[in-house]
Amino acid sequence: MAKDISTRRIQIFSALEVANMCGVVNQTAINWIKNGYLKAFNTPGGQYRIYKDDLLAFINERGMRVPDELLGDQGPEADWKTIIVIDDDEVLNGAISGYLKKNLEKHSVLQSYDGFNAGTQIMDKKPGFIILDLALPGVNGKDICKRIKTDPAFGKPYIIVVTALDEEGLEQEMYELGADRFFKKPVKLPELLQSIDIAMETV
Repeated sequence: MAKDISTRRIQIFSALEVANMCGVVNQTAINWIKNGYLKAFNTPGGQYRIYKDDLLAFINERGMRVPDELLGDQGPEADWKTIIVIDDDEVLNGAISGYLKKNLEKHSVLQSYDGFNAGTQIMDKKPGFIILDLALPGVNGKDICKRIKTDPAFGKPYIIVVTALDEEGLEQEMYELGADRFFKKPVKLPELLQSIDIAMETV
């Protein structure tokens, strides 16, 4: 069972986000990490993630200008007590939602079956966790993932991709777009729950 979550959000950035903020190419940010200059950790998919405090420490140690994105208010806080399941397969959507409601009793679980409705709910409710199918009617799931991760208005939620698509390099692509976890269908619900439990340790 997941532990209770405080209202405090820890900001985490990808290597690409760090590169964009610092005005360098992605490989430069990766080299900073590989050479031990910038502290980072790896996602289960092998992507680098950097805590805001570690990025600020790196920038200050080198006398670099602090990017505007790190100054002041970064937008609304995500609601880490809320999860949204976005999948047009109503049976699977119901199964995932029901399982999470049963095992995360203190959380609110929302459901959406298309991209447009999902965008409205995410903007309105600011769910901290988003379980995202990619083949959605109305809008591409890849576009949803990228927009959510690049627009602070959504609260920087934790995105778990669950897809039946079998495109070469898709998992790597989704991590580069900001996804935090990636599962191929059929997904094992206990593994999905475990990924949320682990994520809660950092928020």
